Amino acid sequence: MYKWILPSLSEVLAKSQSTVAFCSSAKAQQQWRISLAATQQLLLNNLATVGTDVTQGLVLAAPAPVFNHPKLTQSLRSITFTAQVFNPLALMPFQMPDRDVAIATDTTVANESVLPLLKTDPLAKEQFCLVFTDKFRLVLVLTENDGQQAFLFSFDPEVVQQAWKALGARVMLSNPDLFAELEELVHKYYTPIPDYRIVMQFSQLLLAELPEEEGTRGWGLGTREAVEGTGERKQNAEVNSHYSSSPIPDVEMLQAFAHEVRTPLTTIRTITRLLLKQRDLSAKVIKHLKIIDRECTEQIDRMELLFRAAELETSATDKATNTHLTAMCLEEVLQVSIPRWQEAASRRNLTLDVVLPQQLPTVVSNPTMLDRVLTGLMENFTRSLPAGSHIQVQVIPAGDQLKLQLLPLPQEGDNGAAAKSICTPPIRKALGQLLMFQPETGTISLNLAATKHLFQAIGGKLIVRERPRYGEVLTIFLPLEGAEAKENPKFKIQNSKL
Repeated sequence: MYKWILPSLSEVLAKSQSTVAFCSSAKAQQQWRISLAATQQLLLNNLATVGTDVTQGLVLAAPAPVFNHPKLTQSLRSITFTAQVFNPLALMPFQMPDRDVAIATDTTVANESVLPLLKTDPLAKEQFCLVFTDKFRLVLVLTENDGQQAFLFSFDPEVVQQAWKALGARVMLSNPDLFAELEELVHKYYTPIPDYRIVMQFSQLLLAELPEEEGTRGWGLGTREAVEGTGERKQNAEVNSHYSSSPIPDVEMLQAFAHEVRTPLTTIRTITRLLLKQRDLSAKVIKHLKIIDRECTEQIDRMELLFRAAELETSATDKATNTHLTAMCLEEVLQVSIPRWQEAASRRNLTLDVVLPQQLPTVVSNPTMLDRVLTGLMENFTRSLPAGSHIQVQVIPAGDQLKLQLLPLPQEGDNGAAAKSICTPPIRKALGQLLMFQPETGTISLNLAATKHLFQAIGGKLIVRERPRYGEVLTIFLPLEGAEAKENPKFKIQNSKL
């Protein structure tokens, strides 16, 4: 019987481990996801605080990029392996345009490249991530066998080196020049023995990411509300009461759907950005490619939110949802987000006004998720408004919190005066545990409970109120850090009539 001559990464790791524990696909996928989250945080904790234009490591992953934090995408060289982007009828059908395959059209993916895998290669059926830095090496692999999956990982430098040899042999076949470049990087980031504190950090981050199993059923406590008690938690009963510890079928289906949509979109976006690097493109082609890139990015972010919401649905306690909260500069997030919100509003013929304080205090949240959750909320908010509507975004210090409010303003009548008609809220129908469907626009979005739970996960709080002349008014509260929380600086107004 024919046997593939090059070993897969799971075979490399299996040789170094006494046993390989195969389990259900859902459990192995969960192990894979929390390990990637722990690895991302480990990298953020250990990368040097130098300019983002300095390469500090190498990441080899498949079938799509695994890290989305801007600091990592700018500081790490990233190579993505996939069997989906080239013609299977050709022997070596996917050729990189030149030796330097870095993408230069977007700073957040400036170090990304794509390389092919043959569909008949056993490696094409595995998800993997190899990390090389000057402090540690790590390999993560998710493999499948006879309908079951297994997750394996190793910090052993020799095991990671063997994994690189198996992967590097494939690179040499498709792109010898790039292999020499990567071989030099791998040698540069060789660490004989990782510091035990690095491995200990990873273990602690894994434990922080793991959702707790509900261990109180035998104690007669049953529901989450009984465990959480009264007070502030009880005020959020409408958010938490329907979340259970056991997976719900439609939630698992949503996770699978989000993953299946996100993976090909990531591949399409990466190829689009590679095409945008070409110098002989016409202005019309560039315009269309940029639209494809934008649409892919928006849908990838939407799928990430759906996926995250589904994870929170199956988590047993809030401990799993409040990880990696840190002091952060909200101004940096808004500088990136507001132009994107304004562009989205303009495409829907809406006017967006932004009111900001002169100085934004430091908030405590999750830097990776905050922008994505706010943008998702803004997306759903603008889709529910008729064309010609006006939106005001207000950011106001409120005691020890920062209040961010989305307020639809009354539409003006023919004579310029504010119309006195009552705003009718959009019709929404429930789809399963997490989603809502808006028949008028065909929009599918997270329901209110799931959205509130997402804001809880990033340390915030969402309040939605209905006002007859305004419609829905959304208010987000984020906790402030330090004594500056009680200050109330004067406001400056940024108006954008789009």
